[in-house]
Amino acid sequence: MKPPVPHRRWALAAATALALVVGGLAVPVTRAAEAAPVGAGSYTTTPVGPLPSGCGAMSSNPRQFATANAPAGPIPTNDWWSSLLWKRTDCSFSEPLHAHPISYDTFGDGLGFSANSTPAISGTATGVGEFHYPYVQDIRVGVAGLAAPLVKVDGWTDWTVSPHWSDGTRTMRATIGHGLPFAYFQTTGGNAQISTAGTPDVWSNSGATIGFRVNGHDYVGFAPGGASWTVASGRISSTLAGRGYFSVALLPPTSSATERAALAATYGQYAHAHVTGTQVSYAYNPATSGLTTTYAFTTTAREGTATQTVVSLYPHQWKSLSGSTAITPTYPSARGRMKVLTGVNQFRTAMKFQGILPELPAVGDGSGGDLSTLTGHLAATRANPMDQRGNDTYWTGKGLGRAARIAEIADQVNDTTTRDSALNAIRSTLTDWFTASSGKTSRVFYYDNNWGTLIGYPASYGSDQELNDHHFHYGYYIAAAATLAKFDPAWAATSRYGGMVDLLIRDANNYRRGDTQFPYLRDFDIYAGHDWASGHGSFGSGNNQESSSEGMNFASALIQWGQTTGNTAIRDAGVFLYTTQAAAIQEYWFDVGDQNFPAAFGHSTVGMVWGDGGAYATWFSGEPEMIQGINLLPVTGGHLYLGNNPAYVRTNYAELVRNNGGQPTVWQDILWQFQALGDPDAALANLRANPGYTPEEGESRAHTFHWIRNLAALGSVDTTVTGNHPLSAVFSRNGARTYVASNPTATPITVTFSNGTTLAVGAGKTATTGAYTWSGGNAAGGVPPTTPTDPPPTTDPPTTPGNPTRYLLPGGGLGAAGSPATTTVAAANGNHDGTPTNAQVFTATGLNLAYAGGQTAFDLFVDAGTAVGNGVQVRISYDLTGNGSWERVETLRYFATDPVTGYEHYTQNAGLSSATGTLGALSNGTIRVEVWSAIGNNPTTLGIGNQSVLRLPYS
Repeated sequence: MKPPVPHRRWALAAATALALVVGGLAVPVTRAAEAAPVGAGSYTTTPVGPLPSGCGAMSSNPRQFATANAPAGPIPTNDWWSSLLWKRTDCSFSEPLHAHPISYDTFGDGLGFSANSTPAISGTATGVGEFHYPYVQDIRVGVAGLAAPLVKVDGWTDWTVSPHWSDGTRTMRATIGHGLPFAYFQTTGGNAQISTAGTPDVWSNSGATIGFRVNGHDYVGFAPGGASWTVASGRISSTLAGRGYFSVALLPPTSSATERAALAATYGQYAHAHVTGTQVSYAYNPATSGLTTTYAFTTTAREGTATQTVVSLYPHQWKSLSGSTAITPTYPSARGRMKVLTGVNQFRTAMKFQGILPELPAVGDGSGGDLSTLTGHLAATRANPMDQRGNDTYWTGKGLGRAARIAEIADQVNDTTTRDSALNAIRSTLTDWFTASSGKTSRVFYYDNNWGTLIGYPASYGSDQELNDHHFHYGYYIAAAATLAKFDPAWAATSRYGGMVDLLIRDANNYRRGDTQFPYLRDFDIYAGHDWASGHGSFGSGNNQESSSEGMNFASALIQWGQTTGNTAIRDAGVFLYTTQAAAIQEYWFDVGDQNFPAAFGHSTVGMVWGDGGAYATWFSGEPEMIQGINLLPVTGGHLYLGNNPAYVRTNYAELVRNNGGQPTVWQDILWQFQALGDPDAALANLRANPGYTPEEGESRAHTFHWIRNLAALGSVDTTVTGNHPLSAVFSRNGARTYVASNPTATPITVTFSNGTTLAVGAGKTATTGAYTWSGGNAAGGVPPTTPTDPPPTTDPPTTPGNPTRYLLPGGGLGAAGSPATTTVAAANGNHDGTPTNAQVFTATGLNLAYAGGQTAFDLFVDAGTAVGNGVQVRISYDLTGNGSWERVETLRYFATDPVTGYEHYTQNAGLSSATGTLGALSNGTIRVEVWSAIGNNPTTLGIGNQSVLRLPYS
């Protein structure tokens, strides 16, 4: 993931109405660690850095907003309703809760409902754009006279939550959830009351049931038998015959009054069977590669004998529905059309798990000139296989991921020197992080009992104070541990360091119900079918996630770790997460069927999914390569799902080229590897035509070449055939299939595919059959003819004056990324537009680079806090020969910062204010960056180290 630093918030369009994080920051604490042993590893129970924080000073006790009835144990976070319990910005109420098909919001006098079916679309079809179905209130349901000072949480289940109101005289408890067209209420102390936006159009009022329309949406209120509803001045009320319960349902849009009445009658049969519990269960059958998931509902009959309910299903569910038939009409939602099931207490989906691989087999680069190219690239990584760009959990994870790919590839081609170098780097890094020795305050994990979470320090991107992104960060650790476990099973034993890996798994997405340390499936929204990145979810648009592919990295890591260590519970949890989320990604990030995004949105993909919509954007960049690339990286054998629809891969890549105004210029390797899943020949041509590209921070030339070269031999992912082993896959090129399987264990296996093909796989080997037959590191026999060799291998770009990507560093340098840091840009105290005044200056000298054409690009992390009227400005100067004369000077328009605490991004998109001279080759050249305040009476914070970046138009 490439998110912002902690507390930076993307300034989305006004329609998003985001509630931004302010206040409540914990003060870092550094003290000697108190180690809790886990096998040979350990974690600390003493805080060593910032902790999760809530609103105001209320940051240490998340249960202050839960009632005594709420479930015991660790609290859930990272959910669609998290802002109700984790009150980051409002100590009383929540942000909008986008449950679908209804969105809710909490107020002192009750629960608001929104069934907004009109998207707000901003931006363009070729640039940053977004769509949202923002909260627009139709009704508010409460108790007459209710004035609760805050709303607490009285309970939760897998996809429902029960907010609770009390003002000392009146109480109300509601239950709401994903897929539920009903909200259920229990009240005391007053009449039930429904306030409407404007005068309601009452189309039925008979006894205990009232039907009415508000803002074009049809609702039905169901009171107990013997009660009635009264309508007066936009207010609907009922005494509930003194029985204290009722429900309110949203009906799907209908084409006639007759259809509407029939639906109301059908819903009425289940109106008093209140949903009081939800629970998922799943079963993976390796023999059929099938995943069956059951979504079960528990109901309590407040009256009558009905025990079933009405539910609506997301597209990824109804497209895989098994044993039931959904009815029409359907509900509109931010995820597309939701289909309805009536009279059920459970439903099931049946999906195929397509399989994953630790790495692609070396069928295309296992001999000849291509093998020489690959081994040259591998040799270049030996001295620094992790190429780590930072010391925090995320950048350590990226380095571990890079090393794991190198180890897997090197093993396949018998380069044991490189393999062992990568494995040693993984082993030493993980062992260090998994050991909380006395006095250690860095590269250590801390368990917080209040929040039920494991936090790694140094943290990054809010993984500590906001519990953001644990699945992103820890997925890299688990995947690298799985690779290491294959070669060093003793290290991975529970008695050694396997127990620490298990803690990371359980923290991010606990597979064990009833665990007293961590909540069940923290980051995974069970009903929505995908992860959420924000711990607190306190945004007007709900929770959000951009890097779905890093979520899938976590899921595939569980599959590999579970398979390698023999833990089928972890393996099966990984299969559930992987298969379900792969389906959700196809629907909600990619919309491969072109059915879910609003027609006017104009994009074939989104960079971010929000609770109420999606955005062709990221937290950190407006560049199309990164908007689309963030949902592709890291490219691994666990990401073959990206190629399940080769035609869509071509559509996605074509949009990138269109929006970018040409082929990618950053993250080229990531995007070419994705392209290879849909058009491998074109991807290989792109790679060969651009040998001097800059690798993405977690990539290596070895892996990029291996991936693209082998897909050019294998062809596309073949989803029509599956294997009875989780580490298997099938590819097809020109009608010829290649069957692949990997065996991480010490015992030979035989894998059987669904068309009857069998494949023998030796212990610790990857094997292929079909179009090619090849096994492990032995390239003899069956290797396809090689194509002309690539250009001589080049090493990964060193962190020297030759690298065109530069970070603003402490001390005024421009170089490779360092550790996160900040510096202060002095206040302007006047107007200095265009004239550097009290500037922060960053310089690089001795540069020898060829001019590649194009313009200077940059991304500066700036934050003026709550100051109003500040504007920072940048000037970039080029001395092409180092003689003291500036041949090119670019001054950008100043960037007006917002008065909200949190980083913003000042990029070249601000536009040139002035420019003199021309760019050319750098020969012992110098580049200078000056950052100053053009306007404003307050200082501005500038993120440096691994944050603000300069991308030079050089190669």
